[in-house]
This record gives sequence, C-alpha cells and structure tokens, in this order.
Amino acid sequence: MRVLLIGANGYIGRFVADRLLADPAVQLTALGRGDDADVRFDLASGSPGALTRFLDAVHPGVVVNCAGATRGGARELTRHNTVAVATVCEALRRSGCGARLVQIGCSAEYGPSQPGSSTAEDAVPRPGGPYGVSKLAATELVLGSGLDAVVLRVFSPAGPGTPAGSPLGRLAEAMRRAMQSGDGELKLGGLGAQRDFVDVRDVARAVHAASLSAAQGVINIGSGRAVRLRDAAAVLARVAGYGGALHELDGPPGALRTVIGHPRPDADHAPPVAYPYPDGCGSWLQADVRTARDRLGWRPRIGLEESLADIWMEAACRI
Repeated sequence: MRVLLIGANGYIGRFVADRLLADPAVQLTALGRGDDADVRFDLASGSPGALTRFLDAVHPGVVVNCAGATRGGARELTRHNTVAVATVCEALRRSGCGARLVQIGCSAEYGPSQPGSSTAEDAVPRPGGPYGVSKLAATELVLGSGLDAVVLRVFSPAGPGTPAGSPLGRLAEAMRRAMQSGDGELKLGGLGAQRDFVDVRDVARAVHAASLSAAQGVINIGSGRAVRLRDAAAVLARVAGYGGALHELDGPPGALRTVIGHPRPDADHAPPVAYPYPDGCGSWLQADVRTARDRLGWRPRIGLEESLADIWMEAACRI
C-alpha cells in the first residue's frame, strides 16, 4: 500500500510515520514544508494543480493529512487548517489516483458539552474559538468532497513529544522548574477543566486502522474517559517524585486548595502560575468511542499514567 503522509514532522504526524513505517506492506512518502520531507510543498500556499501532478506521479492508495496549525490568529488558522484541506480535496478530485483520504480532525470542533456526557459523532458542533472553527470547516470540506474519506476527531493527545505549550506540557515544565530550584510549593491555575486524554501512539494506531478500513464520515478517537487536569497534575507529581505541595488557584482570590503534599511555612511567597485550557470547549469534554471500536476495531491501549511518565521523562532530561 502506497501512502502519502502530509505533516510527518508534526506532533501526531511523527508517530503516524513511525506506525506506518513499521508495516512492511506500506510504502511511505512524506510531503511537507520541512527540509527533511521527501517532497517539499506548502498546502497553505501551493496550488491544487501542482499537488494533483504530484499525486498522479506517485499514485498513492491513501493520503493521510496530519498537517495543520494549533496556534495563531484566525487568518493563520484558516490558511493552515481550512485552505490547506481545500487544496488536498481539490487535488484528489482532479487526480486519477483514486486515493482514500484520512483527515486528522480535533475535538475542539465540538465545542462545550454537558458535564457528565459523552460526545458522539452525531453531536451538533458548536466550536468555541477560531481553532475549532477552522478545523470544523476542514471537516465539512472533506465530508462534502465526494471522496473516499474519513475524519478522525482526536480528543486531547498526550504522551512523548507533547508540545511544551500544551496544558500537560506546561504542567511538566512548571514541575521541572520547581524541582530544579528546590521549590517545595507549586501554585497552578486552570486545573478544573476535564478532558479526554488519548496517547499519541494510540492515535497513530487509529490512523493506521483507518487507512486500511472502508469506514467513512467522522470517527472519535479518545479514551472514553474525562480526567480533571488537577488529577492529571497529581499523577504527574507522583510519577516525577515531586514531594512538594501543589496548590490550585481556581477558587476565589486568595483561596488555595492543597492537592498534593504539605505547604511550606513561606508558601504565601510562591509565585502563581496560570494554565488556562485554550480549546474553547468549556469545563468538560469526553468522547463516545464506540464508533472507533465498531468500525475500526480500535481501542486505546496506553493509560494516562504511562503517557504522563513519558511526558515527564522528556521534561526531566532538561534538568
């Protein structure tokens, strides 16, 4: 099976590349903006015609699109998440390769949901920010393209390679700094949000399964269990061996809740660190993953503690 992978240098794309390369039946070609891509091409500025010519030359059976932007203004997000996908869809329509498209979507497309609920694929999307809007527009382009296509809506990916700017990445970095400086207390904000964390290696397995399947439409990829960020922080502290106090700043001004350990006598002098959850999904998001089980034969295998241990291992290497 000849696979064209777009965005192989990204957080998810790197693990998708590893997973596909481990399959001896796959011939992988990477397309991207970096110098180490097999073919350099910028989806946000390149023409559909140029991409069509490349597709006709390579003739892939599957195109996997992991490219996109998670940060930036509305214009940049639209260019990299929506216009880029429009280019892929148009090029595939023009090409004679007949390739299947596996598009990486995001749970931010759903927007806020009712606490305690599991969000299924038939939920009405109401994204709460420009990132979710740009990803939802891309999904609608794929679904309306008439192509053999599937969109994997990935919830909150975690594990090795987690970006330092993500909530879990920031938690690990704050803990690393506290341990490096010998600080016995850490003050954190924004820990009340509950998210469905799924290991990035499990996401790569889902992409591989989707490449081989005939499933179409939208499929959620998550763990099926929402975890409060403060609980993830507690697990991270245990994994890291951090024996200090972890204080939460989510309450009224001046209110501190001790989550781990015991505060030092000079706790009032510890600087606060704020960690908002910037995906526009409110306080709760949990995936209904039955479709992935039924149509892809996929289930998550890696638990959050292992994902957090890998995040900490990378952070600790910076000490």
